[in-house]
Amino acid sequence: MCMKKLKCEQAKEIDLVNYLASLGHRPEKIRNQDFWYLSPLKDEKTPSFKVNRQKNLWYDHATGKGGDLIDFGTLYHTCSVSELLDRLSEYQARPVLSFHPPTVSGNFPGANSRSAGEKKETTDSKIVVLDSCPLAAKELLNYLQERCIPLEIAGRFCKEVDFLLYGKKHTVIGFQNNAGGYELRNAHFKGSSAPKDITFIDNRTDDVAVFEGFFSFLSFCTVNKNLTAPLSNCLILNSLSFFEKSRSLMEQYSQVHLILDRDTAGMNCKKQALQWNRDKYIDRSDFYQNHKDLNDWLIHHQHSQKQSLRSGRQL
Repeated sequence: MCMKKLKCEQAKEIDLVNYLASLGHRPEKIRNQDFWYLSPLKDEKTPSFKVNRQKNLWYDHATGKGGDLIDFGTLYHTCSVSELLDRLSEYQARPVLSFHPPTVSGNFPGANSRSAGEKKETTDSKIVVLDSCPLAAKELLNYLQERCIPLEIAGRFCKEVDFLLYGKKHTVIGFQNNAGGYELRNAHFKGSSAPKDITFIDNRTDDVAVFEGFFSFLSFCTVNKNLTAPLSNCLILNSLSFFEKSRSLMEQYSQVHLILDRDTAGMNCKKQALQWNRDKYIDRSDFYQNHKDLNDWLIHHQHSQKQSLRSGRQL
């Protein structure tokens, strides 16, 4: 089937934040509708590249250049407008790079779920993200240590996020999804900001590993941190409600490694996938059998190693 080539006006409607994410660029900080990046157009240590998501326009303070997606794409890829439209047509046609799957409303403990734009919901009763920055707060670093996740790994994929809930400010670890929302965690809080969505990390391999939550994903990276070969592509569902919705994405790959929680809901998803295609979908949960998920296994494994070292010293 022939792929239909996008026109300029259609290309300009592609969300810049999502397109930058597909190229591997994540915001260093977010303030309201302004997303700040280390410039994709030059090397720098202080973020100077701003995207206003509402206007879908960018401006690079370091170079003095800016504009829409067409202006950015021709500079970034050093190509003509026609060549860029070919690239963007392919981007739009590939579900793996489609950053607009169906979304659900953000939710949190003790609050009724509502759609993100529903006017009946007051500002004080929903999560309002104020700011994001690299992980630094001592209590968050201690929490990562408790979960046995090295900062060098968490820092690649997570941010320190400040948000308001019922008028009270919280500081948490934030893991961003493909629609710009966050999974939010600290030792005392578990929630998410709207819009709720999956997170897909493209490592350009022909297989994909599927996780329910981002701590299982971070545990996977920790277990495999000494590997020289690229890790599998990674799909973090952030909610099992996205499992069936992500089937078309998963089935683009030759193998789908299921690294789901070993609870009733996770096991039901595993059974469903094996009914879809037993050759394509592979259950990897035996690796952490007798544990609820991969992070639980990692914590027990590392504690056991430390205990063995202590016992060895005593001998």
